Amino acid sequence: MELIELSLNDKQLIKDMFVRVFASPPWNDDWSDEKQLDAYITDLIGNPNSLALGYFEDGVLTALSMGWIKHWYKGTEYYLDEFCVLTEKQGTGIGTRFMEGLEKYLLSKGSVQIFLQTGADMPAYSFYLKRGFAELKGHVSFAKDLRQ
Repeated sequence: MELIELSLNDKQLIKDMFVRVFASPPWNDDWSDEKQLDAYITDLIGNPNSLALGYFEDGVLTALSMGWIKHWYKGTEYYLDEFCVLTEKQGTGIGTRFMEGLEKYLLSKGSVQIFLQTGADMPAYSFYLKRGFAELKGHVSFAKDLRQ
């Protein structure tokens, strides 16, 4: 198993895996708009502080993280936007091994914290809790639909 930093050169590989995972339950995201998908992945992996890592098993991208490095007063942190494991590999320990590898990698690069958001009703919620992430009490996420 190998942890590899990914770039825009890997965009198609990333898009294929991302859609494969997130178009399936429990997310059921509709990524049929190829332009929107391409722009989203480019946003995540194509900026100066972007950091995308792939976890490869026998040459196959099995797990993926996409986010960015944020320089913060508490130290450098990784803002994790997307983390996924191939659906058929979930529950096999790959996510845990990938997260452990990700944490070691980030520490070696000077990051002191990972920040992420997830839905409380998603399987990812318990995954993160089991891996030592703490829910931020008093932290609130806001969104506003500008079309209404």
